[in-house]
Amino acid sequence: MSFPGLSERLAEIRQTIEAAVARGGHAQQVRIIAVTKTHGPEAVEAAWAAGVGLVGENKVQEALTKMERVSVPVQWHLIGHLQRNKARHVNRFALIHSVDSPRLAQAIHEEGKRVGRPIPVLIQVNVSGEDSKGGFEPGAMEREIESLVRLDGLQVTGVMTMAPWEASEEVLRRTFAGARAVRDQLAAAGLPAVELSMGMSGDYAVAVEEGATLVRLGTILFGARGT
Repeated sequence: MSFPGLSERLAEIRQTIEAAVARGGHAQQVRIIAVTKTHGPEAVEAAWAAGVGLVGENKVQEALTKMERVSVPVQWHLIGHLQRNKARHVNRFALIHSVDSPRLAQAIHEEGKRVGRPIPVLIQVNVSGEDSKGGFEPGAMEREIESLVRLDGLQVTGVMTMAPWEASEEVLRRTFAGARAVRDQLAAAGLPAVELSMGMSGDYAVAVEEGATLVRLGTILFGARGT
């Protein structure tokens, strides 16, 4: 499968991001993660050829399979839920976006100690409070941060969140601002938290205005999943 027009779409997205950074006033650098889940290895190679070096996958096994079939030197990001029994694979990823519970944080910490280096992770926060979404509750972070600081097998580099589907702009902004506040809490506690992974194909411009440093784009780049 080819992805005609990908370079042109990326150019438009980068212009949108640049304008959103200017409007938001956070002066951050923004990186695009090409979400290739349910697409084949050719999507990874197309992203690399178009100038995107970060690739996001939702499932560990799908990512590992693609890693064996792709030769371009992309950075692999795990953006979906990680089961604790698959924590042994975290060393294969440049960044784990979805640390959504203390028990998962502990499991990744143990793997980091085993391999001899801290595993870079983002803390997933459920700002919207939806039952369908995982993550730490923002109101509980003050207590949780005390534990995270002690887990030296992790390198907590920021926060990830997901906004509700088809949310109003007001809800989007409240969600993204809430994630930014948690990121700032982590940084104030001495953790190296600079990243904000938030914003997808339908809401990335608002996310960037609210400070996103990583945007996870799939449909807008490659079309509907599985087609």
